[in-house]
Amino acid sequence: MSSAADTRSTTSKRVFILGATGTIGQATVNALLRRGHDVVCFVRPRSGVRGALSKRDLVELFPGATIRSGDVRDPVSLANDGFMGERFDVLVSCLASRTGAPADAWAIDYQANLDALQIARQSGVRQAVLLSAICVQKPLLGFQHAKLAAEKAYRESGLIWSIVRPTAFFKSLSGQIERVRQGKPYLVFGDGQLTACKPISDQDLGAYLADCLDDVSLHDRVLPIGGPGPAITPRAQAEHLFDCLGRPVKVRQVPVGLLDLIVKGLSLAGRVSPAAARKAELARIGRYYATESMLVINPDTGRYDPDSTPSSGSQTYLDYQARLAKGEQAPDLGDHSVF
Repeated sequence: MSSAADTRSTTSKRVFILGATGTIGQATVNALLRRGHDVVCFVRPRSGVRGALSKRDLVELFPGATIRSGDVRDPVSLANDGFMGERFDVLVSCLASRTGAPADAWAIDYQANLDALQIARQSGVRQAVLLSAICVQKPLLGFQHAKLAAEKAYRESGLIWSIVRPTAFFKSLSGQIERVRQGKPYLVFGDGQLTACKPISDQDLGAYLADCLDDVSLHDRVLPIGGPGPAITPRAQAEHLFDCLGRPVKVRQVPVGLLDLIVKGLSLAGRVSPAAARKAELARIGRYYATESMLVINPDTGRYDPDSTPSSGSQTYLDYQARLAKGEQAPDLGDHSVF
């Protein structure tokens, strides 16, 4: 669990945040505001999933924060519409590409973060907090290499830095709840026990990111972080969901080899079709998450290790799953919807 309460100061800071309209970004902005920080959010003119949020919506969503809009991919817009020649203390980035496709990832996960970091330094920023991902510890995909390049830039920036690598998110695990409600089986790869994770809620992760501003034990460190409770497999998630719904467990096992065939077919087609090449990369991302645990790799054993994966917060995924099963509305997954 986080020991931030022991080492956190109460100094208010001026914070420039990117990626504020994602669910994690929203939780982080609210955590920063609760701590009394002066928060400026730089967002697209139409933000959120499918551009559903206007600037007026964001003013209502973040009372007390300053909302500025522009294009994070354009360093001129970042400087003129975002930082506006003003001084800031901290840069917080919750940016993430929507699909993980290589071009998108290098433009957002890397280049936009690099541009923001350079402009932030010119604006007096002395500290930077970057939201990354646990999966970069075993980089096999384009977006993971883009995130690692951004991490390197933060570590070498000369600023106080914190790089946060969360495990699985609640929203990324909840995509099958509606299909199960409709009487369909829960889909698992292999026997449903190939992987495990320690999911962390948006609220707990947002609080952890906000802790990074003042908790000196979190400075100049790469910080893998999961939620509370034991690691859970897809099979365990399925069994718990059916139990919450009061139904017998109905699971359909999908062979990992099927994913391999899809990746191979799309890769061949991608030699002549850019659209197929993009789909092939998305299929590779799907295969990665179907076969790799979202846990820390123990350097002594080379294996994913729940005991080596730190925990923070109070919300468990199984409790969240139970609330969704009872009718609580799940977040719109947008481009992250799989099933």
